[in-house]
Amino acid sequence: MTTIPRPKDWVMGINAYVPGKAATASGGPVAKLSSNENPLGQSAAARDAFAARAAGLDRYPDAAATALREAIAAPLGLDPARVIHGAGSDEVLNMAVGAYAGPGDEVIHVRYGFAMYEIATRRVGATPVVVPDKDYGTDVDAILAAVTDRTTLVFVANPNNPTGTYVARDEIARLHAGLRPDIMLVIDQAYAEYLAPEEDDGALELAKTADNVIVTRTFSKIYGLAGERIGWGYGPAAAIDAMHRIRGPFNVTTAGQSAAIAAVADTAFVEASRAHNDRWLAWLTAEIEALGNAGLRAVPSRGNFLLVLFEGRLSAEAAYHGLMDAGFIVRWLPGQGLGNGLRITIGTEDELRGLMAALRTLIDDAG
Repeated sequence: MTTIPRPKDWVMGINAYVPGKAATASGGPVAKLSSNENPLGQSAAARDAFAARAAGLDRYPDAAATALREAIAAPLGLDPARVIHGAGSDEVLNMAVGAYAGPGDEVIHVRYGFAMYEIATRRVGATPVVVPDKDYGTDVDAILAAVTDRTTLVFVANPNNPTGTYVARDEIARLHAGLRPDIMLVIDQAYAEYLAPEEDDGALELAKTADNVIVTRTFSKIYGLAGERIGWGYGPAAAIDAMHRIRGPFNVTTAGQSAAIAAVADTAFVEASRAHNDRWLAWLTAEIEALGNAGLRAVPSRGNFLLVLFEGRLSAEAAYHGLMDAGFIVRWLPGQGLGNGLRITIGTEDELRGLMAALRTLIDDAG
């Protein structure tokens, strides 16, 4: 009998990550509102820093990303030795699971959580445990109720993707206090920079002092460096040491490191991006809420996107295809149990006004 190498069962059980579409079937011009990218682009200083490294492409990057880790740590009062860098925060999330979960272990995340949590869990042979949401948000009590003696790690995104919901500081503290000390709590803060200072959930403070908290962040969102795949994490020294042991070598490019350092320093660009998001997220939310009689509902968001639920005569699937035909790509998520919802990135003023005009036409046509 002829045999061939057989992949591990837990790998074949993974549904591969599907990114937001970047083009229509016709290939015509579109407004891409599917991947939560920054509509303002990135800091000019970051672009200049990136371009300045073009002459050094023959040399490997600094494997330790020393200057980048120091730049990340300084404004946040962190120890740079406890900052770990990754190819996007996705790699950091994978490192956390790789260090703390394996076959026989359970990893908890909420329903309607980031798709990478289940992929990262199955990748190491661990079992994902999906807990119910609370009106599309994180339910701390549901997480605590799902803990068993096999639980080794819990994922919480705050704000959550794809729903945009936010967990307040006291609830994060309650969740941490309710977990056994041998369970690692990973708080994914990919959208944290869009929050107002008073909305700080306290996760970084926990990561400074607790032995079982890791926080992850990314340069892909407010900093506008999604194309360079730069993320980072912070946690106890023992956890960071374990994660470094499975981190890919030279995992952040030389130009990417330079661009990220410049991006951190350009606080004016970050503030402008946050102000733009605050204004147009509120506008889009109000526009959707005004269509409540047509069965549309906006889930309150603190990210740079809005989850819109379609509960009337126009379905989310029909709206998705209709908007694409009109030149607007949004994210339809039936694979994450959100077949009735579209996640819409906050774009430019022209993009959002155009999208709403197209959406109203689709509603009218639906009768």
